[in-house]
Order: sequence, then structure tokens, then C-alpha cells
Amino acid sequence: MTHQTELKVACVGAGYFSQFHYGSWARLDRVNLVASCNRDIAKAESTGLVPYSDLSRMLAEQKPDLLDIILPPVAHAQTIRTALAAGIRWIICQKPFCNNLAEARQIAKEAEEAGTTIIVHENFRFQPWYRAIKQALDAGEIGAVHQATFRLRPGDGQGADAYLARQPYFQDMPRFLVHETAVHWVDTFRYLFGNPISVYADLRKLNPVIAGEDAGYILFEHPGGIRAMFDGNRHLDHDADNLRRTMGEALVEGTQGTITLGGDGSVKLRRFGTSESEVVLPADTWDGFGGDCVHALQSHVVAGILDGTPLENRAQEYLAVEVIEEAIYASAESGCKKTLGKT
Repeated sequence: MTHQTELKVACVGAGYFSQFHYGSWARLDRVNLVASCNRDIAKAESTGLVPYSDLSRMLAEQKPDLLDIILPPVAHAQTIRTALAAGIRWIICQKPFCNNLAEARQIAKEAEEAGTTIIVHENFRFQPWYRAIKQALDAGEIGAVHQATFRLRPGDGQGADAYLARQPYFQDMPRFLVHETAVHWVDTFRYLFGNPISVYADLRKLNPVIAGEDAGYILFEHPGGIRAMFDGNRHLDHDADNLRRTMGEALVEGTQGTITLGGDGSVKLRRFGTSESEVVLPADTWDGFGGDCVHALQSHVVAGILDGTPLENRAQEYLAVEVIEEAIYASAESGCKKTLGKT
């Protein structure tokens, strides 16, 4: 049996965020990026790859090993089913995965039955600052963790033109702050502290021109008594030259110290009882998105497929995020804390 040494990749979707996917694939060794599909073929043509407007045709003609789905949730289910019908065995699918939990469960089941692995493109856990924080926590640098807070402050949610220049469909999402944005930290908190036991949420809508909520608090209870707070407000900003680098600031507090994440991407550690801080990770210098986390995720997937290293956020595993999301919305609607069950 010949060991596969190169991965043939095709992409579907050529909207705003796809630039980070295409740019990363082009920089990756052991990857042959062959084609782009988009319903507006002019956008597919703009990638410089072989362009298609018909997904089935692209898959039949190019026969990629992996399909990278860079589309909004409304298109995930049908796109994945088309890929399964074409015999695609590896898929990366952008988050949030599918329209809702029921659809996500069904698609994950169909993929599993077809022998196809889906990795959800949840890239925030791959941002270098969260990798550095995880390493510090695992090394016991701040002792037993008591609590953590992330303050989302991207400063892009004010006025009638909010989100229109970059991702206009944001305005029409009936579930916005949590379904589109806070899921990043649902998954990141899982990565850092384990799956939560319960959640409590207080959500609100501040901008009347959008359909969904755009501010709120979510309190997570994690194993070992850890409490994590997501404090999100898309109207407000934070101290950063690039508001989208970290999209906010984080604080993780333990019995022996405190870890802080700044808007510049730096991670600092202050030992308990001192005022001096040491730099765990210097300020970020990457001028693209999120500390080059898209590249980190795609590199992780390539290594997983070609080298057999463990893969994070397979679809079946990622269903936990969607269970948590549903509990968050149920808590906000009822005003009560919700205990979490199985995926």
C-alpha cells in the first residue's frame, strides 16, 4: 500500500472569509489546491483556480481528497450531502455547523455512515494565544483555575450599516451573537476547561436593524468548580490596533496566578502576590486574521490525514458545541440556568 504524500483540495465558497482559506492552502506544503466553486462564478474565477458554479461537476472532474466548505450554515447540509454522494472522504466545514442541532446531528450521522470525516472549521482554539494559555494551564502555572472571563468588544455593531461591508448576512441571522460569534468561545472554553456542566445566559438586542441578539452575558460552569464568563457586546471596542485580532480581552485566574490576553495578542502571567508580569507570548505581528489561526487549523488537518495525528473538532465531537448553544438560548428565554446533557 502506497502512503499518501499529497492532499488534493478543492473549495466551495468564495465570499469574504474565504480569502483566508485560499491564502492558507496556497502556503501549505503537501497540498495541491485545484479548484473553486461558487454560485457566482466570477468569484470562483477571482481565486485563480479552475472555476466552477456547479459543485457536483467540480467534484466529478477534479476528484479532490478533501472539500473545504466555506459557506454560511444555510448551505452546509446540502453541500455536504452532495460531497457524500460524490464519495468525498474528508471535509472541512465552516462553523457554525449547519442550521441547528437537529440538522447537525443528522448530517454528522450521514457522514459517519458514508465513512467520511468532517472537521468543523472552528479556528479560534487554534489561535496562538489560546494554545499558549492551554500550555500554561496544563503546566500548572497558575495553580487551580477558579474563573475566567472573555470580553468580546469588536466595535463593529453600531448603526444601520453594521456588518454590511464585510458579512452582510449577519444582519439577517435570527440568532446572531451566540450562533455566529460566541460559539467560538463555547469551543475555546471547552478546549481550555472541559465541557461545561451548566450554562446561564442573559442576551439582548441593541441594534434594531439586525434580526438577532448582539450583546449579552453567558456564565459557564465547568468541571472542578471552574466558572467562565463570556461578556459580549459587538457595539463596544477594546484597546487594540486591530479590533479583529483577538476581538476582545481575556482573564484567567488561578490560586497561584493570573493569565491575561491583551488586544495585541500578547499573553502575560502574573504570579500570585506580585505586581510583575512575565510575557508568555509576545504581541502578535500577523497582519491577517486571528494570528494565522486558519493556517494553523488547516495544517492540523493536513497532518491528521497524511500523518495520522489526532484530529480536533470532528463533527460528532463538535455536536457538544451545538448542544451548549441550544442550552444558552433556552436559558436566555427562560431566565433559568440550564444543566447540560449528552450530545
